[in-house]
Amino acid sequence: MKTHLLGTLTLATILAAGAIPAQELPSTTLSYVGSWSSLTLYKDFEQPFWGQHLTEASDGQVQVDVTTFDQMGLKGGEVFSLLSKGVFDIGSTVGDYTVSDAPELEGMDMPMIAPELENARDVVRAYKPVLDDILSERFGGAKLIAAVPYPPQVVFCNAEIDGLASLEGKKIRASGRSTAEFLESVGAEGITLAFSEVPGALQRGVIDCAVTGSLSGYSAGWYEVSTHLYPLPVGGWDYVVTAMNGEAWEGMAAELQEWLLRQVEQHYEQPVWDNAAREVEEGIACLTGNGECAQGEPGDMTLVEASEEDFDLAQRMLEEQVLPAWVGRVDADDVARWNETIGEVTGVTASER
Repeated sequence: MKTHLLGTLTLATILAAGAIPAQELPSTTLSYVGSWSSLTLYKDFEQPFWGQHLTEASDGQVQVDVTTFDQMGLKGGEVFSLLSKGVFDIGSTVGDYTVSDAPELEGMDMPMIAPELENARDVVRAYKPVLDDILSERFGGAKLIAAVPYPPQVVFCNAEIDGLASLEGKKIRASGRSTAEFLESVGAEGITLAFSEVPGALQRGVIDCAVTGSLSGYSAGWYEVSTHLYPLPVGGWDYVVTAMNGEAWEGMAAELQEWLLRQVEQHYEQPVWDNAAREVEEGIACLTGNGECAQGEPGDMTLVEASEEDFDLAQRMLEEQVLPAWVGRVDADDVARWNETIGEVTGVTASER
């Protein structure tokens, strides 16, 4: 597996350099396919950045046609495959949606590997060079452009629960394969279900619970068909990864590549990370009515606080069940690089087969 060390050093140099005058940029039109159109990440950050900011910052030299995968009638797992075929230039999707094509991507978002926001940021910073390699190798030379979080992936239940152990026997919609394995390790049944199908499934009793980000669940109305909210991030952070088609990236003038990466880092990634802490608090407030909800009318879900015993159990299941399962799906080099990056910043070690 290649390491792209030179590319990482070059990026650091680029970001430290002075701005390139907009009038010197070549005239360019790009196509961008974003993540879920109904959620705040797209509405507040993706669409304004790609659809407006880049054009304004470039004095009109860079134009971007913007849509989302759900508006195109696509599933999130199709985005990078179509990107590699040149159907569009730049695409964003949840990393967990692509794991059938790239199981290495699961390593970035293991359940409970990053229980706090700063942990999550450390994980992404450490893993970015690896992620860049994964995208290039799995998706036809694709270039990593960005990686940002949704709020932590918590549990909505239309059933009474009082902690992690009480999920045993419940049918729970998981946000990804590793999340399903984590839920199964505590005795629940992990269910694969599209995000848009969850409210109906909760209402009909097809599932008992479902995992997603707190504010994402609020935006999608899950609080209307759920009674209990369990805020332990059992589903990780559902990082949204942005990549560019390899040929499109290589065909860009160097000055435009440099300018684009700087704009993404300063005006998209940084604001999303800065906003994540607020979204965590506001999501819980909007779902439970405990606190201020600027998004609309709050719900009245019961908040179930996680105990120390819950954290201990979650950590044990991560190390004894979830990580070993992932190790069985990737090669030894992937495990070694995980230990050198995420393992180093979290203090967790994945044992090789």
